[in-house]
Amino acid sequence: MNRLITFEGIDGSGKSTQISMLCSKFEENNIKFISVREPGSTTISEMIRSILLDKTNHGLGSESESLLFMAARAQITHEVIEPALNSGKFVICDRYIDSTIAYQGYGRGLDIPYLKSLNQYATRNIIPELTFILDVDKETSIDRRDPRETDRMESGGDEFIKKVINGYRTMAKENDRFRLLNGTKPPLDLFENIWMIITNTFGELHV
Repeated sequence: MNRLITFEGIDGSGKSTQISMLCSKFEENNIKFISVREPGSTTISEMIRSILLDKTNHGLGSESESLLFMAARAQITHEVIEPALNSGKFVICDRYIDSTIAYQGYGRGLDIPYLKSLNQYATRNIIPELTFILDVDKETSIDRRDPRETDRMESGGDEFIKKVINGYRTMAKENDRFRLLNGTKPPLDLFENIWMIITNTFGELHV
């Protein structure tokens, strides 16, 4: 069992809030961990992130988009995630392999089995032990987001976002590592549920 915990969902689903609360809980309990985001958290991956999210790059093709995400993912896996897991730390990741399946697979319509094989290659087949999908509808996402901060991925239109949401919901039925949670619940109530799932999954959390 590895100690990789990932959070998934569309923008405005509450991932950042729940990750912040989990980091605080780990700190309070002296549990060794790192928190990272995808794409990003390394110099190279952050440079790729800037390309991917820049709204002026409207000509970026879906295949190019996918490969850029894979490159950023390969770098953070090699440089940060794998070493942390090997040292016994928990890794809390804001997005990971499932974002590609939801956004480029279900959202863009690219070949999902092929994307899964690319994920395996990019991550050396490091699969999360636990993945929380925070489920909200498109309207909730829009209400929660600052329209001035909408990036290229989230400006893909209503139908695109609906496909991503449905993609996440479909994925949640495919594997028992997924936990599909209601992202509209009060944050503290939602976190209590998340913490209970974590302790049930990992048992006694060692410092």
